[in-house]
Amino acid sequence: MTSKDKRRGGGGKLTRTETVTVRLDPKLRYLAELAALKQRRTLSSFIEWAIEDCMTRVCLLEETNKHHSITLADAAEYLWDVDDADRFIRLALHYPELLTHEEQIRWKLIRENGHLWKGGFVGDDYEWAWKVKEESLIFERLRLYWEIFCGVARGELAEGTLPEWERNDIPAPSQDSPH
Repeated sequence: MTSKDKRRGGGGKLTRTETVTVRLDPKLRYLAELAALKQRRTLSSFIEWAIEDCMTRVCLLEETNKHHSITLADAAEYLWDVDDADRFIRLALHYPELLTHEEQIRWKLIRENGHLWKGGFVGDDYEWAWKVKEESLIFERLRLYWEIFCGVARGELAEGTLPEWERNDIPAPSQDSPH
């Protein structure tokens, strides 16, 4: 193996998939560099560690009589998913107060679209109804139409592009029916 081949193989390099540019006050940057040196880390690695550490102190749900406090670190495994749509639903269902305005519009469109939900026909009109809860959502359908819901929420697509469903898909039993 030549020295060129050895260099090409590299070593234990980690692949980062996201790059974030942040502005730091010169004093804070200097102190962060010192902290990174003390921990034998790069500045980037130190910042990543500091953010992870901080998440144990950011509360999503404050302590109440019935609940204990839930930190972002506690909820991280549940909230994270590689699929954008799944991540969004988990956040919207459990922490809707964290949604941006555009995300609130998207969530309203999703909540009100019967094509995405398991439900049943109810009432005198036999209208399709559903409960907005995770187990009622048909994730495959949401993933299929995800970009459309996002586009409508951003105002780039017309609401008519959203999936449709029959509100009264089955006929109501007649009054003369023996059933």
